[in-house]
Amino acid sequence: MKIDHIKNIYLIGIGGIGMSGLARYFHHLGYLVNGYDKTETDLTKELMNEGIAILFEDAANQVSTIFLEDKQETLVIYTPAIPAESNIVQAFKTAGHTLHKRSEVLGFLSANKFTIAIAGTHGKTTTSTLVAHILTDSGFLCSAFLGGISINYNSNVLFSSSNIMVVEADEFDRSFLTLHPDIAIVTSMDADHLDIYGDHKHLIDSFKLFISQVKIGGSRIIRQGLDLPADCFYGIKENTDIYASNIRIIDTEFYFDYHHDGEVINDILLGIPGKHNIENAVAAIAAAKACGVPNDSIKLALGSFKGIKRRFQYIVKNENNIYIDDYAHHPKELEACFEAVKSIYPNHKLTVLFQPHLFSRTRDFGEEFATALSCDGIDKLILLPIYPAREKPIEGITSQWLLDKIQLSNKVILSPQEALSDIEKMRPELILTVGAGDIDRLVKPIKEILTHD
Repeated sequence: MKIDHIKNIYLIGIGGIGMSGLARYFHHLGYLVNGYDKTETDLTKELMNEGIAILFEDAANQVSTIFLEDKQETLVIYTPAIPAESNIVQAFKTAGHTLHKRSEVLGFLSANKFTIAIAGTHGKTTTSTLVAHILTDSGFLCSAFLGGISINYNSNVLFSSSNIMVVEADEFDRSFLTLHPDIAIVTSMDADHLDIYGDHKHLIDSFKLFISQVKIGGSRIIRQGLDLPADCFYGIKENTDIYASNIRIIDTEFYFDYHHDGEVINDILLGIPGKHNIENAVAAIAAAKACGVPNDSIKLALGSFKGIKRRFQYIVKNENNIYIDDYAHHPKELEACFEAVKSIYPNHKLTVLFQPHLFSRTRDFGEEFATALSCDGIDKLILLPIYPAREKPIEGITSQWLLDKIQLSNKVILSPQEALSDIEKMRPELILTVGAGDIDRLVKPIKEILTHD
């Protein structure tokens, strides 16, 4: 792919977290950027405020002619989340345009950079953002494409003149196979996206292919326990190459010591909670040290890290109520999130509001979801209807089907509006919203309920 002659960028599905990052990147560089998405969100509003025009109606006649007619100077990027029969998709194809996936463009942009790519079925967004923050805060700098909104920078993309690029490598649809990184981190390979891969083995095979694409002389930093070739393994157990020890909680803050080849960085404060995030931080430290970042700078950066929106994000934190919002939508992510919450607040009664994401994921991991949601630390569970995203309903797979498997006495299925009414009546002392669908639309109203006298 050559973009030397490109002046215009059109993104079909511009509101997605990955697509919006590309939109911001090209807009920052001075390209004319427009796009289409089905729904207006806070993120699309931000893009429009930054000067990017967006359509919310699938009407080809509303697309500016400069994009449709100028094939030589226009790059069209799409996400598979937009149906192939979309009028705008078909209009660009009829006009003779070649449509490119986000992953293709990301592979091209990173090709001539020193690329740090972070992959994993979970943990990759936090680890990517940690790496990017350490490099930026320490003055080493980087460009970065992240899968979430960094609270430190209020963005999912970072810009710099540095030759270092940090990329979240997405396994969905095998997108990460467009990357050839200098440093690769793999955080996890739990079964997921089985609607794409068919079974866990094929998912693992794709991760092996990804690791095989690390450049000669590069580094493969792999979480302990994953069956992948590695230059070093990391974790929170001492029998691995790089690890954290002396993990402790002081006034709800997490501290740990970092170990590698006899070297120790003591008393590191991590700005986000959870043992799983300490594990992510260990990988990020290893990548930063490979870039030459000094220990003192790493330590300062981790202490100033504010996290990512919807990754264990405190929405309300006062004497009466604590409200945390998290993107967890896989059983392993839920387990890690619940463990972190209860380790900090062991004496609080926990209310969980969960929105299952995808019929296929709910079906494929029904027993695992039921186990995670049946844990002793949950005092009340509110289950929302399944968020379909790109899928059509699967017969028999409903939130009621899942609820029946969950071994809790205090459990209920409610609509979003019913959930808000229930929360207003309860005013829970500790509430956690989890899910990857549109549950984020409830964050603001729940905050208003809990902070309104």
